[in-house]
Amino acid sequence: MSTARNVSVPGDKSLSHRALMFAALATGRSTVRGILPSADVMHTAGVLRRLGVDVPATWSADETLEIVGRGRRGLRQADVDLDCGNSGTTTRLMAGVIAGHPMRATLVGDASLSRRPMRRIARPLTQMGAAFSFVADDGLPMTIQGGGLRDLDWISPTASAQVKSAILLAALVAGCSARVQEPTRSRDHTERMLSALGAPVIVTEDAVLLGPVDVLAPLDFDVPGDPSSALFLIAGAVLRGEPLEIRNVGVNATRIGAFAVLERMGVALTLANERQSGGEPVADVHVAPCAGLRGVDIGGAEIPSLIDEIPILACLAARAEGETRIADAAELRVKESDRISAVVTNLRAIGANADELPDGMVIRGATVRLTGPVITRADHRIAMAFGVLGAVPGNAITIDDPDCVSVSFPGFWAMLNDLEAGA
Repeated sequence: MSTARNVSVPGDKSLSHRALMFAALATGRSTVRGILPSADVMHTAGVLRRLGVDVPATWSADETLEIVGRGRRGLRQADVDLDCGNSGTTTRLMAGVIAGHPMRATLVGDASLSRRPMRRIARPLTQMGAAFSFVADDGLPMTIQGGGLRDLDWISPTASAQVKSAILLAALVAGCSARVQEPTRSRDHTERMLSALGAPVIVTEDAVLLGPVDVLAPLDFDVPGDPSSALFLIAGAVLRGEPLEIRNVGVNATRIGAFAVLERMGVALTLANERQSGGEPVADVHVAPCAGLRGVDIGGAEIPSLIDEIPILACLAARAEGETRIADAAELRVKESDRISAVVTNLRAIGANADELPDGMVIRGATVRLTGPVITRADHRIAMAFGVLGAVPGNAITIDDPDCVSVSFPGFWAMLNDLEAGA
């Protein structure tokens, strides 16, 4: 048996966004190590700079950032539109931050982001007292007039960490209370980070309550590796039949639903050296060689914890024995692309057997050679998922826009090529 390769993945994208925002709102100097230097996270940094925070324009993955916060309500009025690029997290979370300030701001983005739904955050923030206006029916540009917010008890129709976080950030800045109830649990990074910084947070089985905050303490935080990024390397190891160890991965239960799916598919995953960093669980992930994959059903309450990983799970399913059915994932249609359509269309284009469902897809696995072009629709997760499938010996898959991976995983192709070469 070959020796397991040891690798690390870049810092968690969700936590990197939040670390920058909380450092900006804290009182005092925050120290954060390992912030992801991706295009999405740099757009969050750019928005914060426009609002008066001294954040670097660029940084390296191993750099330590020191950020002097402007206080809970200390951001200043921007004199230009705030460009969020392709980042939905930047847009929706910063909408909450802006809503709590007595300021007016217009958020803009690229063509893909401008089509994504934003009224889902405007509704609760409007109920709190902010005002929103849209150029189109939904999406960007979006103008927010913040300030003068009131307490909110919000029952969310869907599980959305971005909606929940926008509400909690608005309440944090405004100094009021907010309770958010969800039908199923969404990723909980915001409430964990708030609690670690001393904010009065109560978490129940289906809701989060934030009490009024006067002063937010600064951060001292090591950003763990992104589990979503790790999954692409895990999938590659599985398809190559090679062992792999990925160090320092965030293993928050609301983010690793895909790990449980992999185990149902026949992959042996183990966590070692488990520990905590800034309220977040971290571990080294060990992947054993896999004798073969089997099709599974994916759906229900597990979907929020693996929504971003469905493209790569679908690509693995194309090499599994039997049928994989993915349901209850209609949210995929309003991501960076319509990921249901993008995944199924591209699987068919390279010779796999797949069909769309209104809220998911069906993939029938086979061991046939997969060849052909993949149209990413400028979606980083589509590019990486099919890039992993294309690295399987015998397959010949071309990716039309490989550079789009920069929004979440700079250096992905080099790492994938290195692992493939060492197999």
